[in-house]
Amino acid sequence: MVVTCLVLVLNGCQLSGSDSSGSREGYFTWVDEQGRVRHSPIPQSSGESDDSEHTEATDDHAKASAAESSVPRDDASSGYHQEYNLENYPDGNQLEKDGYVRPGEPKPYFTWRDAQGNIRVSYYQPDTRTAVEKGRIKPPIQLTEASIHQPGETVGLPGLPEDADPEAMAVLGIDPGEERFFQQWAGQCCQALERSEPEQWQEGREFGVSMGDKAPRHSFSTGESHYRLVKLPPAEQITDFILHLRSFNHEGMFVPSVAFLDASFAPVRIVTDLVASYVPESWYQYGYLHSYIPVFPSRGERWMVIFTREADLAGQTVVEDKYGPKAIPHTRTGELSLSRAGE
Repeated sequence: MVVTCLVLVLNGCQLSGSDSSGSREGYFTWVDEQGRVRHSPIPQSSGESDDSEHTEATDDHAKASAAESSVPRDDASSGYHQEYNLENYPDGNQLEKDGYVRPGEPKPYFTWRDAQGNIRVSYYQPDTRTAVEKGRIKPPIQLTEASIHQPGETVGLPGLPEDADPEAMAVLGIDPGEERFFQQWAGQCCQALERSEPEQWQEGREFGVSMGDKAPRHSFSTGESHYRLVKLPPAEQITDFILHLRSFNHEGMFVPSVAFLDASFAPVRIVTDLVASYVPESWYQYGYLHSYIPVFPSRGERWMVIFTREADLAGQTVVEDKYGPKAIPHTRTGELSLSRAGE
């Protein structure tokens, strides 16, 4: 009897520890948003599940893995990541252009009160244009690319020894006796230029310069050309500035080159091969080529000579208009305008 009772007591202790299903009694108490007391059972931890549940979970995980393997993984094939993608991390520059409004998100808004005292909400699209695009400030001026010729310029390859082999120089296409462009051009200019009626610089406004048949002519080293002599303002009156030079298209264009002279009419600087920009015609003005050229009165530049070259006359300017490509011939005469950039 004693042995039988002891066996029953031990079996009862084993059954009272936990039920056969492996469940765990317990809950936590919390208060919802309405102030009501709620009771929620405590979920089982993974370590407290029995072997059958573990087997079922393993089977479910294997099935899920098989299902995922049957679907192409975007991570490797297309570079798409479930977390790190353009939806969660969009391109910063594009987001800035969109006013920092992500796709699908509501637009920003402001509230206001109407005449009846009702509060209104108005949505708006942020304006992400720059101050230049809005027209509040002028864009920075870009100097026009050109060939600059000054005293002391070199010919051919820079740093070529004076005693270089003539045959080697001939192979490179260099003539050791070739005169520098600046010296050659200055040798045929500019003491003989007509000075009786020069163009006076007009400060504070844009002014026209007619390069017509009545304009004086001169045989420059670059060919015979009409020219205009413009008297620049003194350095005491205007510091160094940027010249805005325009040449209008009226049955052809005058393609300018510019030379700057000192007070004794000796050339100081020559600007050729201007890569000018073309502005198409509109209802109120002709199309024109325009260039931005720096002027240095502080360096002794007192006069400006506007001329064209035979090489320019032999070419043409091709532009694109609403009817397609259009070739504009280069002419010996034309109409130009001068101004200080920004005026």
